[in-house]
Amino acid sequence: MNILKVVLAILLPPLGVFLQVGLGVQFWINVLLTILGYIPGIVHAIWIIARRSTPSTV
Repeated sequence: MNILKVVLAILLPPLGVFLQVGLGVQFWINVLLTILGYIPGIVHAIWIIARRSTPSTV
């Protein structure tokens, strides 16, 4: 599921953040960053997805 979120974060950063954390502060920060510059929105979205992901146990 994380791979799908990362791909969506690259294509549309707020969607990737929304799928990870919902409609909260991080989502609105990402919308603002995406409006100000597409690359900062992508970086923030991938950072949120990577930070909030639970590590898989093998």
